[in-house]
Amino acid sequence: MRTLVIGDIHSGLKALQQVLERARVSEDDLLIFLGDYVDGWSQAVETVNFLIELRVTHQCIFLRGNHDELCYEWLRTGQDKPMWLQHGGMASKTSYQVLEDGSQRVHMDFYNNLDNYYLDDKNRLFVHAGFTNLKGVKFEYFPKIFYWDRTLWELALSLDPELAQTDLFYPERLANYQEIFIGHTPVTRIGKTIPQRAANVWNMDTGAAFKGPLSIMDVNSKQVWQSDPVHLFYPEESGRN
Repeated sequence: MRTLVIGDIHSGLKALQQVLERARVSEDDLLIFLGDYVDGWSQAVETVNFLIELRVTHQCIFLRGNHDELCYEWLRTGQDKPMWLQHGGMASKTSYQVLEDGSQRVHMDFYNNLDNYYLDDKNRLFVHAGFTNLKGVKFEYFPKIFYWDRTLWELALSLDPELAQTDLFYPERLANYQEIFIGHTPVTRIGKTIPQRAANVWNMDTGAAFKGPLSIMDVNSKQVWQSDPVHLFYPEESGRN
């Protein structure tokens, strides 16, 4: 069994289907999705439907991203948030206009039951964004940090690459875990389009919401599979560009 981690999808269903095929995903694999399933391209409803069906046949762990929470809150309250609409929410709102009430409740259950993090038996942490408590995720005071924080990735990027995990000055926050896998902050911001490692943190968000590909990584071998740049599947759309 492989453990495969999947970066931020942002409604790019066509790219997701392509990269799952390229990775030759089977029912024996454990699939860990890091969140942000919606807000970006036009297939929000289709993407969530696909994921709901996928968990019937495959071993899936679905983590909560900030965009999933924003979309859920809109479905729950009907209140538009201008910042959400500007950052991919409008595409999701348009997609959901054709969804029947019964199916909408199924989607709301999907969003509501997402996990904030996953910790495996090898002490590897999977979380959408990060955490701030020095003792680790089980001691985090504010759950929203799990899908909004950017300081964990910023901290990892700032470290001297030569600093050993056993060093006295290695950040306690990072030292809690063997490895940490996140999304949330696109590596395209630092000019990259493949998953990036800084300290013991792997960032899997390769910019699928913008002009990057969608990525899958085998967490043991670190082999990576990528889709074509997601925007090429949606030539009439702007995504979050």
